[in-house]
Amino acid sequence: MQVEKGLCFGRVAAFALCFLWLGAGTVWARGEDGAEEKGKSAQQDAQAAAEIREHYTKHDYRVPMRDGTRLFTSVYVPKDASPAKTYPFLIERTPYSVAPYGADNYPKHLGPALSFVKDGFIFVYQDVRGRYQSEGTFTEMTPHKEKKGPNDVDESTDTYDTIEWLLRNVPNNNGKAGLYGISYPGFYVAAGMPDTHPALKACSPQAPVTDLYMGDDAYHNGAFMLAANFGFYVFFKPRTGLEFPPRRWRDFDYGTNDGYDFYLTMGPTSNAKKLYLKDANFYWDDQVQHTNYDDYWKARDISAHMKNVHCAVLTVGGLFDAEDLVGPYRIFNSLARMSPDTSNKLVEGPWVHGGWAGTKGDRLGPVSFAAENSAYFNDQVLLPFFRQHLKDTEDAKLPTALMFETGTNVWRRYDTWPPKNVQAKTLHFLGGGKLSLDAAAKGGANGAYDEYVSDPNRPVPFVETPTTGVPQAYMDADQRFASKRPDVLVYETDPLDEDVTVAGPVSPRLWVSTSGTDSDFIVKLIDVYPLDFPDPDPNPQEVRMGGYQQLVRGEPFRAKFRKSFEKPEALKPNEPAALDFELPSINHAFRRGHRIMVQIQSTWFPLVDRNPQKFVNIPDAKPEDFQKAIQRVYRSGEHASTLILPVLSK
Repeated sequence: MQVEKGLCFGRVAAFALCFLWLGAGTVWARGEDGAEEKGKSAQQDAQAAAEIREHYTKHDYRVPMRDGTRLFTSVYVPKDASPAKTYPFLIERTPYSVAPYGADNYPKHLGPALSFVKDGFIFVYQDVRGRYQSEGTFTEMTPHKEKKGPNDVDESTDTYDTIEWLLRNVPNNNGKAGLYGISYPGFYVAAGMPDTHPALKACSPQAPVTDLYMGDDAYHNGAFMLAANFGFYVFFKPRTGLEFPPRRWRDFDYGTNDGYDFYLTMGPTSNAKKLYLKDANFYWDDQVQHTNYDDYWKARDISAHMKNVHCAVLTVGGLFDAEDLVGPYRIFNSLARMSPDTSNKLVEGPWVHGGWAGTKGDRLGPVSFAAENSAYFNDQVLLPFFRQHLKDTEDAKLPTALMFETGTNVWRRYDTWPPKNVQAKTLHFLGGGKLSLDAAAKGGANGAYDEYVSDPNRPVPFVETPTTGVPQAYMDADQRFASKRPDVLVYETDPLDEDVTVAGPVSPRLWVSTSGTDSDFIVKLIDVYPLDFPDPDPNPQEVRMGGYQQLVRGEPFRAKFRKSFEKPEALKPNEPAALDFELPSINHAFRRGHRIMVQIQSTWFPLVDRNPQKFVNIPDAKPEDFQKAIQRVYRSGEHASTLILPVLSK
């Protein structure tokens, strides 16, 4: 599988990250010198693995669970371990393989960062139930069981049994364990926290998949995240028995490098199975068939089970995470409600999905974040957190919320999230594409609206040049291409007289109508740079930052779910309806001289599947169901649309 550094493709990002970090993958160079670069990479990997071998001894075990199922587990013990020098366990449980397999095969990395290897831990990697070399049956987002009999299992019991076995069978441990993991492994951290094993002292769920329907990988406000999920499930498939990962992952053959054309030609969502996935992947079928928030999804929301958590928790997320943006906040907030006595910290930095483990965190696309924020986090935040709770060292002195503020590019420390000193400020939609924070602003004569024609057969692309994957850089990409389309409404303020810092979730309060019976409404909050903003230096892509329209946050909302995600309801053609929802938290300063822009559209393709704009079960839609519709956004009187911003007060 070919992976470009700095670009991640759907949930395949986490899949690739796991193999690259543990040593079973390679970052391949492009161009004529690819063979030479490949050779250098292989040599560097071999040297890194040799250094791990020099300082750690590897053991492979099949650890029995309470129901008799055995989970394949690799353990790396420091070679200077002795009765006088003991170490805590640092555990990652993953569905993406603990490769390389075999006691004589060593990875090129251990732990979250090199600083952890130098500090010394007993590193543990485990194939979760039903994946690769572990026995049993794999279940997507294993439902947690509140009440269990002696042989009932879920991820909390598998975690408990694993720790219990390690304590008894791996010598020279200090009796303490920690969990960490990114993305799907982050889910296994969160799932291992309820009914905590007494030795489990510290957990860091990072970009944890939390509720696949409510804002994480699968659905956002009822809209299916098409490209990311298709890209994931062509690789992530059911197995037929114990297996090893292939020696080389092969790219899925899209037959084109244009994702927009590929998915448009594919047609209705049902054609993904008919044409490509066939009957080989019921994981995909489950995602697509459960279009409403039904019991299938509710059982898989791990944030609903954050009771009896008795370990310190540091939840980590990226402000530009294209996959699991909501999960960290849901875990953090659920812990605060259900286990209020638990040490509960949150970190959000300027990263893409898992970017603190795979990028420097210094920029995304042409947008600079001024410093190598990943090294700061790993060495000065994450390592001190685990040292404090697993090695009884000094207090890490972490705030409740450590948040990177984009726009100013500084780290902020807060006692709560959102911060206490925020005030709700209202952005008003005005005529002529104007946007105002003035409370006295009028949106026009009563009944005023702006309208556009949405054609699902000519949808708005989510990036200017769509690839077959989901480039994470879309999260702060330039929106000038979209603002020029007639099917995108654009509103913007005058240049700001002073900084406006928004800290927390942004809340659209829209009044809309459609000539159809269902429709999507995508709301994008954008930072418009002044015309004299300097270009990057160096600037190989020749990006012009003057007038750059940086996406700060965007989310779709499928209007048939406006009253309930469990029971969709058709819209009445041309009748105003209220859409009230949230864009996930931001921590962004719109600087003096910049403008705040809002764009509203009804397609965002192929990031989001196409809505036929007709009230049907979308996976069952036929080509003829996809119809043009006239969309209106109202801005006056009792139907005045607004956007609520949580603005930091001075």
